[in-house]
Amino acid sequence: MTADLVPNRPQVAFAMASNELRDRLFGPAARQRLGAVADVVNEDVLTELDSPAARSVLARTTALITGWGSPRIDAEVLEASPALALIAHAAGTVKAHVAEECWDRGITVTTAAQANGIPVAEYTLAYILLAGKDAAGAQQKLRAQRSSYVPDMIAPGLGNARGTIGIIGASRIGRLVLELLKPFSFEVLLCDPTITAIEAAGMGVQLASLAELMTRSKVVSLHAPVLPSTVGMIGDKELSLMPAGATFINTARGVLVDHDALRAELLAGRINAVLDVTAPEPLPDDDPLYELPNVTLTPHIAGSLGNELARIGELAVEEVVRLASGGTPEFAVTRQALLDMA
Repeated sequence: MTADLVPNRPQVAFAMASNELRDRLFGPAARQRLGAVADVVNEDVLTELDSPAARSVLARTTALITGWGSPRIDAEVLEASPALALIAHAAGTVKAHVAEECWDRGITVTTAAQANGIPVAEYTLAYILLAGKDAAGAQQKLRAQRSSYVPDMIAPGLGNARGTIGIIGASRIGRLVLELLKPFSFEVLLCDPTITAIEAAGMGVQLASLAELMTRSKVVSLHAPVLPSTVGMIGDKELSLMPAGATFINTARGVLVDHDALRAELLAGRINAVLDVTAPEPLPDDDPLYELPNVTLTPHIAGSLGNELARIGELAVEEVVRLASGGTPEFAVTRQALLDMA
């Protein structure tokens, strides 16, 4: 990807886990788009930022494209990067690898969280619809009873017509889920202390307290950020309000949920859960959640995988294009947003 360097064009380096990851994120079209406006200053990605070789690359870099496994960019790294103007993260949260000194220096930090959020929202919608059909329960019964199993076609609680769905958090992903729910006939409740009833109505949803949402919803999906006030926000009180047979979905962060309380409800068989994230992650090998028939566990796969990665790379490249043209970044991360990120 290295080209002859041209003055006044962004000088780009990559910092992430491996060349293989870079190549999965940035296919031929994205590389061509990047090469049209910028120069790549180093053939290999930077997996560390402390060696003389890495510091030599940083000294020439004006735009650093980061990804999963990026080394942390702190004050010392910034001292070695005098021309750095943009950190374009080709993934979601930047909290783990970008220090606040970046904002002190006036460096623009962007995220591809919008692109990464699309498959999370799609995953959530899929499991909302499957929960409405009790697909997991039907699968378990069919596996146990085989040809003798006859589904109850007239059970009043089954189906996806006019059911009530609860969304906790009007976050980036929460809003994407709300958009995906619009074609359906669901009644959608939203709990978010930063949203007014008028704003919720503008989204086509009804604002509700957490207690009301947990009580009324057939499916509850969690999309809140990790803040001191949200850690453990879903505990025994909240879970006990859920109707029998309801489904709880978590694609946000495991620490938002009291797992002892959740485990107790699930062991009792009163509710169902779809958990793409847990605390800890992964769970210990002897955790009963692995075996419960009313629990669907997935290993943090709701975000971008495989062919979905290209969407993230394309978004990061577009931020470099905007830098090259003197434009405004589309998905800039503010200092406050950094504090609110998961």
